[in-house]
Amino acid sequence: MQVTLLDGGMGQELIHRAGDPPTPLWSTQVMMDHPGLVQQVHADYFAAGATIATANTYALLRDRLKVAGIEGRYEELIDAAMREAVAARTAHGSGRIAGCTGPLGGSYRPDNHPATAEAVPLYAEQARLMAPFADLMIAETAASVQMAQAMSEGVLSAGRPLWLAVTVDDADGTRLRSGEPLADVLPVLRDGAAAVLVNCSVPEVMPAALDIVSRSGLPCGAYANAFTHITEDFRRDASTVEALSARSDMGPMDYADHALSWLDHGATILGGCCETGPAHIAEIARRLTAAGHEIV
Repeated sequence: MQVTLLDGGMGQELIHRAGDPPTPLWSTQVMMDHPGLVQQVHADYFAAGATIATANTYALLRDRLKVAGIEGRYEELIDAAMREAVAARTAHGSGRIAGCTGPLGGSYRPDNHPATAEAVPLYAEQARLMAPFADLMIAETAASVQMAQAMSEGVLSAGRPLWLAVTVDDADGTRLRSGEPLADVLPVLRDGAAAVLVNCSVPEVMPAALDIVSRSGLPCGAYANAFTHITEDFRRDASTVEALSARSDMGPMDYADHALSWLDHGATILGGCCETGPAHIAEIARRLTAAGHEIV
């Protein structure tokens, strides 16, 4: 089987390497304070076996920068993030670059997401700025059908293949975090998505989610987080990742056990999300190769 191997988490990896207290700007703050660190993380993922570098643009959204008083640096910061990914790919000699779009209004906050008419132009603007550097776009952590629709419409306008990633309930992989049935997002995929993923949920719920999204007929996959759970404190405005805790039972070998099992549920794209790092990706790559799969 041919399997696409994504990278692992970027934001938490940057936080750990920088050693700075997290802020609401998260990975964007680290990129500003430590130029070149993003490129190092991308390089380590490529070295681990990843074939796609997901740009450090998840949290690079106008609403987040506006609250921090630095909205005027929006285009400059997107350019910097994309160039660090490209530099790592150039040094590695192969791989693809994915422009990354995170959700307006905050992660896991479908209640805080702007109306579609307001959101689509913002997603489109970000995608347009990333497109010259990107081979594809990943719209991540869509927590409701409306978020998935707005992200898809905006990102597709940039003319790059769209991989839409949704996040599901940590206790029920058949439901989005909004509470809506995951199956309700399948019609959105007909608007032009090239792949469908499930991300930033606990590994245990990925099989149930993949059983549903694989019915789309599109390439599908999963990349889970290694948080204990998403707390109510994190869902508040201007929260930081200090409100979340990493699991102690999700090292590279344990995570790879989960990831390889997702192949039996239709996945052909694997990777890691928050609190996974290069060692997790390296172990998945090792297992895939040992099992006779081809990493593409």
